[in-house]
Amino acid sequence: MRTGVFRNKDSFIRDFKKRLKQTYLKDINDSTIRERYNILGTLVREEISKDWIKTNKILEKNDQRKVYYFSMEFLMGRLITNNLMNMGIRRVVEEAFNDLGFDLNETEHYESDPGLGNGGLGRLAACYLDSLASLGLPGYGNCIRYRYGLFRQRIKQGYQEERPDNWLSDGYVWEVRKEEEAVDIPFFGNIEWHDGFVYKPSEYIRAVPYDVPIVGDSNNVVNALRLWNAEPSKRYPEGKSAFEYESELQKISGILYPDDTTYEGKQLRLKQQYFFSAAGVKSIVNKHLKKYGTLDNLADYVVFHINDTHPTLIIPELMRILLDEQHMEWDKAWDITQKVTAYTNHTILAEALEKWPIDIMKPLLPRIYQLIEEINRRFCLELLEKVGYQNSDLINELAIIGNGVVRMAHLCIVSSYSVNGVAKLHTDILKNIEMKKFYDIYPEKFINVTNGITHRRWLLHTNTELTELLEKYIGSGFKKHPFELEKLLDFVDEKELKEAFLKVKKIKKEQLAQRIYKEQKIKIDTDSIFDIQVKRLHEYKRQLMNALHIMYVYHNLKTNPDFKANYVPHTFIFGAKAAAGYYFAKKVIKLINTIAKKVNNDSETNEYLKVIFVENYNVSYAEMIMPAADISEQISTASKEASGTGNMKFMMNGALTLGTLDGANVEIDELVGQDNIFIFGMNADEVTNLYKNGGYNPKEIYNNDEEIRMLLEQLVNGFFEDEKQDEFSDIFNNLVYNDNYFVLKDYHSYKEAHRLANEAYKNKNEWAKKALVNIAKSGIFASDRSINEYAENIWHIKPIK
Repeated sequence: MRTGVFRNKDSFIRDFKKRLKQTYLKDINDSTIRERYNILGTLVREEISKDWIKTNKILEKNDQRKVYYFSMEFLMGRLITNNLMNMGIRRVVEEAFNDLGFDLNETEHYESDPGLGNGGLGRLAACYLDSLASLGLPGYGNCIRYRYGLFRQRIKQGYQEERPDNWLSDGYVWEVRKEEEAVDIPFFGNIEWHDGFVYKPSEYIRAVPYDVPIVGDSNNVVNALRLWNAEPSKRYPEGKSAFEYESELQKISGILYPDDTTYEGKQLRLKQQYFFSAAGVKSIVNKHLKKYGTLDNLADYVVFHINDTHPTLIIPELMRILLDEQHMEWDKAWDITQKVTAYTNHTILAEALEKWPIDIMKPLLPRIYQLIEEINRRFCLELLEKVGYQNSDLINELAIIGNGVVRMAHLCIVSSYSVNGVAKLHTDILKNIEMKKFYDIYPEKFINVTNGITHRRWLLHTNTELTELLEKYIGSGFKKHPFELEKLLDFVDEKELKEAFLKVKKIKKEQLAQRIYKEQKIKIDTDSIFDIQVKRLHEYKRQLMNALHIMYVYHNLKTNPDFKANYVPHTFIFGAKAAAGYYFAKKVIKLINTIAKKVNNDSETNEYLKVIFVENYNVSYAEMIMPAADISEQISTASKEASGTGNMKFMMNGALTLGTLDGANVEIDELVGQDNIFIFGMNADEVTNLYKNGGYNPKEIYNNDEEIRMLLEQLVNGFFEDEKQDEFSDIFNNLVYNDNYFVLKDYHSYKEAHRLANEAYKNKNEWAKKALVNIAKSGIFASDRSINEYAENIWHIKPIK
């Protein structure tokens, strides 16, 4: 039971009016949405602070092990609704707003999505913070307070344009600046010998923390996400003007993933990674020393979790503190470091496994590089003892430093006590193929924790209609224990439930259709199949295959009356951002928009086929898209997607997966059975075999397959009459001469999966049953399950006492 402002609607109205008048010097009837949002947010944060202070006091009193989750991204989405719901005060606020004549939804939607992430990596990290707090576990995020997000995407004449995402322009109501806990981070300089190595930095940058509360669900627990802001140190560097110094440091917390095609861009990225890793380690170590007076027991109370390789420099930074500041012997420092660091690998893509050139790292971080050299030297000696001189090739292959680069994944594996993959297939590939040689040395380190999503946001908050329907049939237990969704299996044959589910789905499709019409003026048929692929634009995710299939559908609607008569109307919806420097991905966006323009304006076919590319896809847009989907496109080349989490969000909202046996699709397939999913294409073993042994010739397919040849030639023969004839020649050449991700190889299997889905949708009764089975089996993908596995098997942390 809340007291004070949120005790009831009358107390809230009174305090809300009073605070608004004091802050903006106006009566509530003259207020703007921005002003109402800021006052509501301020009052909510003040209410949160009561639980926040209590949580911190309990943790200060107790000797509890805590986890610090370091990630380059935390794609949080709006926090206002999450906080109102988790604190149990949304109904009070909604009733008050109704009495005042305001729309709470409108006020909630005013909040900007924090620009702290890009895609699945950041969204996963955000889900994990929610689960940590909701399970009452002591876990804290560490990231950079990016002034600008990745970018705001605009589509102009079919092309992606990047605009600054100045999400902090109006401040951020949830953050609390902790000036007293700021730390200086050293860069550049040199190392001298004075009875030991002494690092003399030539430049310092001040890291100032801003804490954002992470509110647990109805349990009064509040954890925090710590965001580090780069500011001038009081120790200005010599030989550099104040303007140049401040201009450079602003870039550190300026933008997520700056362009790294230049030396300066690479250096900036490395600066960012060391900046937040070192700042986080320093602040955590300082707190520990203040409480215990020693770091000898650090491993008893602290876990540093490295989410992908971006925060790897935690490892040498902790070694630097233990050796240089605490004056420990190497073996003791190394023992502590290995006991406190755990690593999640998120990819097997070679280009995504970070490798930093020595000529960038060494001058920027001379002491850190020196420590990595020593870690590498000792590791290679240890390996030499195990495998002998005759296996020098293996030592070179596994070395942390080699061929002029520092291999960050290798440093993580050697230095951490735990290395986990994020889906059963992904972990198996790490152990048996990509990292097999490390697995042979350290089998005890490797573990799997399949990713998860927070059902609180992705079901309870974003799909209240479905939540209420589920509650009617299986009770409310699934809200706390998502495994209880499986109770739905007892009812999937009930006609009333299936009809009610289809009505809910129609409501969510109408809501999405209204937004699309409002923003793009494209009217879509909400009785059509909503076939949706939303994720980062990358070749291995194969949005291109989806586009080619749409071209096939359009061709047949134009030329084949039998096909047209048998075709259920489809709306294909894409949402994706391509990295600013990723030329080919941006060309695919142009192709999708070009196809959309052609088919959407063709009166002969547009009642059967529409194509939508939603602009600036983000978390808030996803909250509307996931509940509206009928088909979830998860079509990555098998073995390339580590897990995926969009597949789980779609599944939990009753979409059927059309996908390859890749990532967590494998586990979805095992759970729901072949009747309730549409699987196509090569499996991971077949793909791996083709990469290893060759034998794939896309040119041969192009020459011998009339349908594929027709589709590819449409890219370059003037079929898209409003574009230059060579507009898509790079896509044509890529598919015919390279096709590294087997688009042409899997195309016909993909087309057949679509045919089966088209037929299945005609029986709405059976389709609804398939969707309900997917919902019933989705509880295992709740991030609460993932976090419990991390807590028990990797972090060894317990709920706050």
